[in-house]
Amino acid sequence: MIFDKDTANNTAEQLLRIKAIKLQPNDPFTWASGWKSPIYCDNRITLSFPTVRNFLRTNMAKVIEEKFGKPDVIAGVATGAIAIGVLVAQELGIPFVYVRPKPKEHGRQNQIEGHLEKGSNVVVVEDLISTGKSSLQAVEALKAEDVNIKGMMAIFTYGFPLATKNFKEANISLATLSDYQTLLEQAEKDNYITSKELALIQTWRKNPEIWTPEEY
Repeated sequence: MIFDKDTANNTAEQLLRIKAIKLQPNDPFTWASGWKSPIYCDNRITLSFPTVRNFLRTNMAKVIEEKFGKPDVIAGVATGAIAIGVLVAQELGIPFVYVRPKPKEHGRQNQIEGHLEKGSNVVVVEDLISTGKSSLQAVEALKAEDVNIKGMMAIFTYGFPLATKNFKEANISLATLSDYQTLLEQAEKDNYITSKELALIQTWRKNPEIWTPEEY
């Protein structure tokens, strides 16, 4: 899924440095799903760091052009990818829209905000891929507007097999700046985690829904 290994390493290093991604194998986080996790990713933090923000904007735009060709529109998935999506669209000099999880219950009852022409070539921008479910729901909402989805671009993916399966079944090509394995390699290299902690974290992705650190 990653487009370039050097970019993936650089992205991972920056996300770790500003604590957009935190690793706590001995004091795991609890996700909204109830899963216990040794990793937590909040890429919205990148918006507070101009150098990191500009790096992401430039490289996401570069990958989009090289992998998908310059699209007519960038579509951000609300809410996490609205800001980075705007930055990427600005870098490419093209329009931007964003996709809500569901239509508004008042006013025009839009699910897609912004001007979107039928037949447009669209690249969807995400900040994070976990299972891919919400990302692909956004794709379906866009398809209902009779546009062509060229692919999806994200900052980071956990690389769950379920996500790979979901994107394959939806026939949507996904590119990311960095991924889980690259992040762990960079974290060990930069001494964010020990080799023992690395081994513990690697067990999590095998069975994230039932993982607890005590089991290992």
